Amino acid sequence: MPSFTTLTAALALAGSTFASPVELRKREFSIEQVARKTYLKNGPATVAKTYRKFGKPVPEYILKAAEIGPSDADMSVDAAAGENGTAEAAPGDQYDSLYLTPVTLGSKQVHLDFDTGSSDLWVFSSLQPSAQLSGHDYYQVDNSKAISGASWKISYGDGSGASGKVYADKVQVGAVTATTQAVEAATSVSTQFAQDVDTDGLLGLAFSSLNTVKPTQQKTFFDTVHTQLSQPLFAAVLKYHAAGSYDFGYIDKSKYTDDITYVDVDTSEGWWQFSFTGYTVGTGSETKSNINGIADTGTTLLYLPTAVVKAYYAKVSGSSNSNTYGGYVFPCSAKLPDFSLTLNGVKQRVPGKYINYSPVQTGSSTCYGGIQTNDGIGFSIFGDIFLKSKYVVHELSSTPRIGFADQPGI
Repeated sequence: MPSFTTLTAALALAGSTFASPVELRKREFSIEQVARKTYLKNGPATVAKTYRKFGKPVPEYILKAAEIGPSDADMSVDAAAGENGTAEAAPGDQYDSLYLTPVTLGSKQVHLDFDTGSSDLWVFSSLQPSAQLSGHDYYQVDNSKAISGASWKISYGDGSGASGKVYADKVQVGAVTATTQAVEAATSVSTQFAQDVDTDGLLGLAFSSLNTVKPTQQKTFFDTVHTQLSQPLFAAVLKYHAAGSYDFGYIDKSKYTDDITYVDVDTSEGWWQFSFTGYTVGTGSETKSNINGIADTGTTLLYLPTAVVKAYYAKVSGSSNSNTYGGYVFPCSAKLPDFSLTLNGVKQRVPGKYINYSPVQTGSSTCYGGIQTNDGIGFSIFGDIFLKSKYVVHELSSTPRIGFADQPGI
């Protein structure tokens, strides 16, 4: 298990009024992840979740394929709890594609998914029927903290979703507290959410313009606290088969090699959106191609244009695009080539072994690919399969930008 990262920097206190909502003990801090629970993955179910997240209808063949794969209950292992005031983030499956972080809302601790692809901080709450709360930690609402007239609703393409009321409350991540952060408390959630007992909600880290609260959008947690940090940035350091970390307010030079390559992001849709200029399969030559998409820690796989995906799997012996299994599959014994996306002339490489997502069934010799097509989504998504080899800086400067560098050993 990784050692705990020490939260560092000087005290910075702000007022407790709504106009000055932040009380920060540290200007720089790191949230180190620890393994808490593992379970077998289901590739097509992961794809279906992505379609729902972005409001797209899930193709029928993917839904059918999801029924074939292993269930989340096939493997479950608890790991030791953390200590020393650090916020622990826990991988929710055996290849750490889902990361959960203990966050204190008011006086109650819950486990939330840090998600750079959304902008809501929503959570299971005491407003819901007790049957929906089974297996969940949940936010205990205080009616005196309600934001009058405010509501939120997240709807997905298959009719699933969640909705509820909004409260202004303390939100603590590690040793850092936003004193009047908007907390979106669920009054009801769909069956798909209620059954996912590993996740109690989301903490969105995209731009506040994507927030769903009405009639007045609310700031994200990062938007609330970024002016109190040494630098207005956070870095996501997800890892392969290991726990990673999130660094807020500073860049940890020990966690990457060479230089960080930056690109300005398009914030018009509320995401960390930008374009790569080409791709390379294995040791082959680079293919020039504009690949526009979003960096999203809340999405597990790497979704790319069909032509790019076909070019990759053309180099994987025995691979095929399977309706039965809901995407590209290959023999688990296949040696997968590396894959690189080009940013400002620098190749950002993903080792081939990262692209083997999981067996399609328990004990199967066929494996599901970590690269899949973005058909039906409308844009590329640079999810954890790509991100877990990188040090990824998200900078909220006058011109927001995102930067990538290889982690040591990549």
